[in-house]
Amino acid sequence: MVSEDPNQQDHDGTPSQTSALQEHPNLSVHPSVSIHPSVSIHPSVSAHPSVSAHPSVSAHPSVSAHPSVSIHPSVSVYPSSSAHPSTLAQPSGLIQPSSSGPEDLSVIKVSKRRWAVVLVFSCYSMCNAFQWIQYGAINNIFMHFYGVSAFAIDWLSMCYMVTYIPLLLPVAWLLEKFGLRTIALTGSALNSLGAWVKLGSLQPHLFPVTMLGQVICSVAQVFILGMPSRIASVWFGANEVSTACSIAVFGNQLGIAIGFLVPPVLVPNIKDQDKLAYHISIMFYIIAGVATLLFILVIIVFKEKPKHPPSRAQSLSYALASTDASYLSSIIRFFKNLNFVLLVITYGLNAGAFYALSTLLTRMVISHYPGEEVNAGRIGLTIVLAGMLGAVISGIWLDRTKTYKETTLVVYIMTLVGMVVYTSTLNLGHLWVVFITAGAMGFFMTGYLPLGFEFAVELTYPESEGMSSGLLNVSAQVFGIIFTISQGQIIDNYGTTPGNIFLCVFLTLGAVLTAFIKADLRRQDANKETPETVKTPGGGRGGGQQEQQSPHHCPGGAFLRESGGATRGTQTAPTSP
Repeated sequence: MVSEDPNQQDHDGTPSQTSALQEHPNLSVHPSVSIHPSVSIHPSVSAHPSVSAHPSVSAHPSVSAHPSVSIHPSVSVYPSSSAHPSTLAQPSGLIQPSSSGPEDLSVIKVSKRRWAVVLVFSCYSMCNAFQWIQYGAINNIFMHFYGVSAFAIDWLSMCYMVTYIPLLLPVAWLLEKFGLRTIALTGSALNSLGAWVKLGSLQPHLFPVTMLGQVICSVAQVFILGMPSRIASVWFGANEVSTACSIAVFGNQLGIAIGFLVPPVLVPNIKDQDKLAYHISIMFYIIAGVATLLFILVIIVFKEKPKHPPSRAQSLSYALASTDASYLSSIIRFFKNLNFVLLVITYGLNAGAFYALSTLLTRMVISHYPGEEVNAGRIGLTIVLAGMLGAVISGIWLDRTKTYKETTLVVYIMTLVGMVVYTSTLNLGHLWVVFITAGAMGFFMTGYLPLGFEFAVELTYPESEGMSSGLLNVSAQVFGIIFTISQGQIIDNYGTTPGNIFLCVFLTLGAVLTAFIKADLRRQDANKETPETVKTPGGGRGGGQQEQQSPHHCPGGAFLRESGGATRGTQTAPTSP
């Protein structure tokens, strides 16, 4: 039997490659058959010109297939013809597709560059997230400097939400069409350009210029948010994708945390316009310099993909990749899934509430604690850091228990409880109490965000994880805009408590709708199917019998492909007898 360890990878620079001829000494290529170099055919297999190895076609009596060779349904065997590069023998022998390109798809090997790639991405994602919240963190100072309303300053944050909605699908298509390097260069270049444009807005009458710079940065974030799972699957081995994806995502959250902490320190609340312009320029110059440095690092570090695929699944994805995927048909399938539709709504309500709170936090805090801009930023930092901790703990819990529905519901209810407690304690006059209650709320509210992505993958398997997370993000942006505008108006007219109660009402609705989501864990159901155990008679490296578990089966049979820690399917052949 031809068998290869599906998890075999190189971590020390040595290629992990196994020849079919080495695996089975009795295999040889029939002289009348010209086939792909990575494919070996037993001499007892005679390829009849009219025979196609499709399950619905009965083989010619003269064709004797060796019991250890399983031919993919899409492979037609013809004499004197070469097999297509995507020819596969599954599940007992996975024949690696080869390529005429620079990368050798028959070699499974992780690149030493992979950690540099994900760290550079995480850093420029952090820089972009910082620019999103830097105005909201010192809302009152920028209102005074530019002489505009609080609502105008809120739009400096909301423009990030507005631009994401129409640009999601075009950028997703560009990612499929042109690949990682082009998208990374575009995102980091726009991020740097927006930062430099803001330096032209250091006069009170130049608010439109700072808005232009922020809009450019908001376009850059569309090229950033969809990247983590793709970077993880293209550059990292099967046992590293989840860690890599987490590092990439945490960069964005850390940027928000720093965005709450640093601006109040760099830009003090002073009345002198010239001195204020000087302090603002320091912040703008620092962020522009950092963004430019990161753009240069992206040029140096980022490559389209490693020379060798990091996993067998990624090698297969190169052969099966198509840039002509129909996003419209995929979206239609998503919205026919009632459980996913409910999750889109509930996720949007939760994430939208977080966006509104992040944007309006400083305004709420200083209305009760005047002059505490620095502590308002620290409260925002506490919310985000507690949420990052909550996300890690929730992820570990899900890995151990697989209780997606129950965990999501509990975290949602605790988010509501945390919001109620925060609302009740904000006006007590004790800032240390606000730190505690805001941190508890953030632990659940921000910690819920990655739970939503994982639950979506389970409900929509084997659809694209990038598309499901993109639709969740669109919902979050829509509700974020609605909540930010509405809560801002309520705070201006009625105070912070009615504004927070407004969010509590919608979080209650989200918790109720979450209870109606059925735990249709399609990915888990596929993984729970008992793998078949195949015995290799005398042909293994050890010369004796070997046992190998065939790959996990999806509904209808599927190869499993990693993408940001999740899996996706394409058709497979039935197992050999």
